[in-house]
Amino acid sequence: MANIKSAKKRISVIRQKTLRNKMIKSQVKTAIKKVTTAVAAGDAAAAKEALRAATSTIDKAKSKGVFHKNNASRKVSRLSKLVNTIA
Repeated sequence: MANIKSAKKRISVIRQKTLRNKMIKSQVKTAIKKVTTAVAAGDAAAAKEALRAATSTIDKAKSKGVFHKNNASRKVSRLSKLVNTIA
């Protein structure tokens, strides 16, 4: 256990950042799941709307530093490719 004040603060700050990152990653996973379920159901309109929302969520996560830009780009690309299969 940390005894120094600054070390205690770092532990607290890291805990808060970890919770924030987990929340954002969970939102991204949910958005991706909505796209995949819409594609599986064969609903092109719902899939396109879900893709738009997922892209926005992924871009927000990228801008906050949760995902690397290439990782975010790869996720968006894969989802777009998936939606285009039913369009």
